[in-house]
Amino acid sequence: MTARTLWKTFSITVSAMAVMAGVGCGVSAGSSRAGPYSPVSEGDRDEAKAAKLTKQAAELIDSKPDEAEKLLREALNADLYHGPAHNNLGVVYLAQGKLYEAAGEFEWARKVMPGHPDPRMNLAFTLELAGRTDDAISTYASALEVYPDHLPTMQALARLQLRSGRSDERTRHYLDEIVMRGDTDEWRDWARRQQSTLAR
Repeated sequence: MTARTLWKTFSITVSAMAVMAGVGCGVSAGSSRAGPYSPVSEGDRDEAKAAKLTKQAAELIDSKPDEAEKLLREALNADLYHGPAHNNLGVVYLAQGKLYEAAGEFEWARKVMPGHPDPRMNLAFTLELAGRTDDAISTYASALEVYPDHLPTMQALARLQLRSGRSDERTRHYLDEIVMRGDTDEWRDWARRQQSTLAR
C-alpha cells in the first residue's frame, strides 16, 4: 500500500507488509497487561487477529485515518510485536503531525522488522521533517544497507543530500538508478537535471 496522500512528492511508500499485519496501543478489557507496551507472553499474542486488523486499517489509512488508528491500536493489543501495525500507526501519526509519536512507532517497527527498509525509510523521513538532517541521512543510508536497491529510499536520500549540500560519492549512483528506474517521469527528469548540475 502506498500512502500517496502523505508522501506524494517524495514517492515514499508504506510497507507492503502493512496489508498483511497490524499493531494497536490500547488494552482490551480482558487483558492483564498494565499498559500498551508491557511485555507479553507468547500465549497472549494473536498474530492472525493482528494481521487481519492491520489489513483492514491499511485500506482506510488515507480515507479514514481515525478509524485506521483505532484498528491499528486493536491490532497491537492483539500482538504487540506486529511490525506492519507499528509502521502504519507511525504513518497515521506522521499525517497528524505527531513526529515524536511517529518516530516511536517507526522505531518499534524497525526493531521487529529488521530486514525491511520501510520502517527505516519512514523514520528517516520523520527525522527530516523534524530538521534533523544528519540523522535523517544516516537513517536513509541504513535502509539501503538492509535493501540496497530500494528505489524510494534512494530517491529520498538523493533529494535530501542535494537539498542540504551533503552530496557524496553515493549520490551519483542514486541519480543513475533514479534515471533508469524512477517510478515517475517527474523523478526521472529531476534526476537528469541533478546529474547535469553535478557534472559542472
